[in-house]
Amino acid sequence: MADKPFDNKVIAITGAGKGLGRAYAHYLAALGAKLVVNNRRHEGEETSSADQVVEEIVTAGGEASAEYSSVEEPAAGDKLLAAALENYGRIDCLIANAGVVENSSFRKQTLAQFRQVLEINLMGTVNVVHPVFRHLCEHGGGNIIVSTSAAGLFGEFGLPAYSTAKAGLIGLMRSLSLEGMPKKVWINAIAPYATTQMTASHLSSDVAAEFDPAHVASVVAWLAARTASGEILVAGGGKVARARMKISQPTVVPEMEGYEWQTLSASAIEVEYDSAGQHFKEFVVSLKPGEDT
Repeated sequence: MADKPFDNKVIAITGAGKGLGRAYAHYLAALGAKLVVNNRRHEGEETSSADQVVEEIVTAGGEASAEYSSVEEPAAGDKLLAAALENYGRIDCLIANAGVVENSSFRKQTLAQFRQVLEINLMGTVNVVHPVFRHLCEHGGGNIIVSTSAAGLFGEFGLPAYSTAKAGLIGLMRSLSLEGMPKKVWINAIAPYATTQMTASHLSSDVAAEFDPAHVASVVAWLAARTASGEILVAGGGKVARARMKISQPTVVPEMEGYEWQTLSASAIEVEYDSAGQHFKEFVVSLKPGEDT
């Protein structure tokens, strides 16, 4: 029997009891990966969603185990890593997928509500990435994929905390890609468009049918096998696109007073940088051409 692409690879996925996480787990298990399926237990559940996905994978001939931490717990990442090491002796990839959405304008939110969305989407990802990133750096490398959003790239009305959290994950991913590359730890971000419990009510039936989570799962699997790092891929409906933060060339403006917005808005936003440090150096050079920085 021919080897599968992820034979002997161990992949942990948060929020894998339903939606996109479940699709990722099934897709990667079919490619030979051993899965740690994370999803928190919900009150009143007879069988946890994580256990259900594990049973589905095992029934289909794959290998999987359940882990029940809630990602906003500071120790969630340590527990997830321990589960992978205890069950399979290693971890090769983390897909930090768990998250929640909101539906509120900023002026109608309490700060506690805003913080709760950040705790789950931003700090929940940090909690699981931190120990796994350290472990991979110390044990020969691996892959990490974080879940961002078009809302993090562009913002969206009614999603102020969600957009903030998802934009923060882009900054985290880009920074860790620089830190991880020398250790062969490759970290990227996926911005998915898919029909899930969070999105179904916002999509017409014909549009919803086009956005099967399996389309995103194939892109995530592709990323999990690559040595590329620092990428943001927007995926859904069988299509994929690269996304970047870009900036226009700086122009010298002695005083902003009297400077016309039309002049600034005409500047093409077409330049990209590998890091904030690289941009700052070039920005300084543009202000003082001919001088060393």
